[in-house]
Amino acid sequence: MQRRDFIHTALGAAGLLAVPGVYANDWPNRAIRLIVPYPPGGANDITGRIYAQHLPTPLGQPVVVENRAGAGGQIGAEAAAKSTPDGYTLLFAAIGSLTIHHVLPQGKPTYNLLTDLMPVSMGAGVPLAVAVRSSLPVKSIQELIAYAKAQSTPLTYGSAGNGSTQHMTGEYFKQMADVPLNHVAYRGSGPAMTDLLGGQIDVVFETLPALSAHATNPRLRILGVTSAARSNMLPEAPTLQEAGVKGFDVTTYYGMLAPAGTPTAIVEKVSAHMQALAKTPEVMAAMSKAGAEAVTTSPARMGEMIRGEIDKWSRVQKTANIKLSAAPLARPHRHV
Repeated sequence: MQRRDFIHTALGAAGLLAVPGVYANDWPNRAIRLIVPYPPGGANDITGRIYAQHLPTPLGQPVVVENRAGAGGQIGAEAAAKSTPDGYTLLFAAIGSLTIHHVLPQGKPTYNLLTDLMPVSMGAGVPLAVAVRSSLPVKSIQELIAYAKAQSTPLTYGSAGNGSTQHMTGEYFKQMADVPLNHVAYRGSGPAMTDLLGGQIDVVFETLPALSAHATNPRLRILGVTSAARSNMLPEAPTLQEAGVKGFDVTTYYGMLAPAGTPTAIVEKVSAHMQALAKTPEVMAAMSKAGAEAVTTSPARMGEMIRGEIDKWSRVQKTANIKLSAAPLARPHRHV
């Protein structure tokens, strides 16, 4: 082959790869890897596996979950961001964690959420709830706010760790309700819940699935949910907006992303299938069992939601001057 013919052939092949519709015509023709950046068994893993189980039917190829845990989800997200953008590697991640990592001044990931990953569709939503130890003399959000403001020493709230969604939600509540609270960081939600039940801390801002196992425990009281609308899991609990904290809205979203440069036709195809699957009784029932609600969007809408989350958590971080700390997490001693 002459050099000129070779160049023309190479350019023609490159042109085909640059046209998403042409490249995506035979996609997928092999298994798809779905990276979940957390260990098996958590809400991110469970909701991701629901889509991994059902997407093979419309796609015609298996979707294999790969758990790449570590660094609060950053290791798996980085692996996805640096993968070949051919549609055969996707990421199902906790959007709150991704956006919080994006705004915290320390421990920033090696990838850029806005330029190295592209949105496909939200997949699930899990609201948080505000719960207090039952010995605290409050039965509503407004009573909690009034009681906290009346104390000479701030009440304590526990979280799953510095920079966690629970921590950021607590700081958001402090700012929106103008209420003093001291943060106590734990190594996960489990220890924080243990100390709430034991009366060592006063308040938690925790996901409903984590709280549901304790919903009937007489040692805690759930005061409200953080989402804009009431949760099907706990329909009797008012939203914080209904309880008077105007504009408060926090939902832990889990969603699908792809490496930047993935052909648009592939992204739109996966998004459309996810939106259709979310309406099926099988997926809705599986999400409900996991304590989540199926929430799907177009890629463009997901991008808007991600930017909104970044704006919100950036304001919270700057106001509270939140920084990641490698210091040991201490068990609190609550005054009586």
